[in-house]
Amino acid sequence: MSVIILRSQVVHYETLGRGKPVLFLHGWIGSWRYWVPAMQIASTAFRTYALDLWGFGDTAKVAGNYSLKAQVELVKEFLSVLGIGKIACVGHGLGALVASQFAQQSPQQVDRLLLVGLPWRSAINGRIASANIADLAEWLLGTENGVSQATRVEARKADLQAVRTSVEELRTNPFSQVLASLSVPYLLVYGLNDPLVPLPEEGEMTGLPPNAHWIVLEASAHYPMLEESAKFNRLLMDFLNLNSGQSPRDLQLKEEWKRRVR
Repeated sequence: MSVIILRSQVVHYETLGRGKPVLFLHGWIGSWRYWVPAMQIASTAFRTYALDLWGFGDTAKVAGNYSLKAQVELVKEFLSVLGIGKIACVGHGLGALVASQFAQQSPQQVDRLLLVGLPWRSAINGRIASANIADLAEWLLGTENGVSQATRVEARKADLQAVRTSVEELRTNPFSQVLASLSVPYLLVYGLNDPLVPLPEEGEMTGLPPNAHWIVLEASAHYPMLEESAKFNRLLMDFLNLNSGQSPRDLQLKEEWKRRVR
């Protein structure tokens, strides 16, 4: 286990591979752990990092650090302390919110973004703010999608207040405006059957800027990286291998996801 000390508190992360850096940021229910399959694939060509945000996994649980602003500052400080330069960032749910805000504030440090399950127009199922962590983990991770026991155990380490603080902020922040201001290339990925984050309307996606694209994975719910891991990982590698600054609209899309791309 790798840790650093930030603001006198423990921050946990893991890393694999060599090459240009890629940072993975987890969602509301989970930790670095569920990124392992994607990290293993990406680490054949990239240096991958997965970070536990404040209040999750084995990173310190201090309520004063649970705002989205503090989570973004955590990413900035983490990269600075480890001496990591320009990154590609892969964020999921909460991690997608943090990644998009980080890219908005520090575009010189971000080469591209892959945002999974980003709540469009701040829409999200209200159950996330009312249920306990164990119930949320059972609801979202399910029982039949091949999720490892380690991932389930890690998910239950989350501080419920960390979840609720960011959800409350989300409801007052129109993240579609954050996306509209991004200058870096970004790809939005959604699971068609996601019970937590509603799928955006097709008409909402037609107005994406030239540096953006979106894809829906039809057999996925909230965790495409686990539920359709082979397909997700092929998409991830195609995206990471684009030239710097190249729009994800230039991806050579596989037949299995062409029908759901607009």
